Amino acid sequence: MRSAIVFLTALLVACSAATPNARLETTPRHDEWMDVKYGTRSVHTYVVYPQRSDRAPVVIVIHENRGLTDWVRTVADRLAEEGYIAVAPDLLSGAAPGGGNTKDFPSEDAAREAIGKLPRQQTIDDLRAVIDEARKIPSANGRVAVGGFCWGGGRTWDVASNVRGLYAAFPFYGTGPQDAAGVANIEAPVYGFYGGDDARVNATIPKSQELMQAAGKRYEPVTYEGAGHAFMRLGEAADASEANRKAHDEAWKRWLALLKQ
Repeated sequence: MRSAIVFLTALLVACSAATPNARLETTPRHDEWMDVKYGTRSVHTYVVYPQRSDRAPVVIVIHENRGLTDWVRTVADRLAEEGYIAVAPDLLSGAAPGGGNTKDFPSEDAAREAIGKLPRQQTIDDLRAVIDEARKIPSANGRVAVGGFCWGGGRTWDVASNVRGLYAAFPFYGTGPQDAAGVANIEAPVYGFYGGDDARVNATIPKSQELMQAAGKRYEPVTYEGAGHAFMRLGEAADASEANRKAHDEAWKRWLALLKQ
């Protein structure tokens, strides 16, 4: 009986340690919230700072269609752990009941429904304002990259097309541009991350490749065999499939290597 209790206790501790909040609650890095204001908009934004003596590059982290969840904040913290100032805007700012943010929606389904109604131009303007503000962070060195997941992967393409001066863009399983206008203004190299079992998103890759190549721009997609959509989040779960877990680990390794180039 005692051994069973010890086992169950250890299991509960392990599960607790694996939750997104565990990293957020124990991180030694300084994090804070800032409100980026422009016009009539205010974008609630999470910022995590690395522990380093010199100025750091910035990575903008664009959330999934669930909004700015704890998981997205753990991604920001992981990037800060690697030496980057991570800036994660809540693009559902003001869209929740009572003018609230992601945390104020009654459910993830409600957040997903609201994100589907966001005006595309508003989202682009929000991200541009956040990037402009991030460049002013005193400890930033002026270099800004952008990466996003799922819905945020698609918005990563939008940012690359509409914001000047980025040094790289990293869409994770987000649909890419399907016409020449969508790539015409892209300056930064684009590095894509895709799950092999994600036919809906992957169907857009060939056209995006064709368009980027015709425009003389750099686009390097990598597809992880057997992984599904959202493998960066699902690959961290205790019950993650081997393919999702492997894709998660390999994608992180590639992302960090590309950021350092």
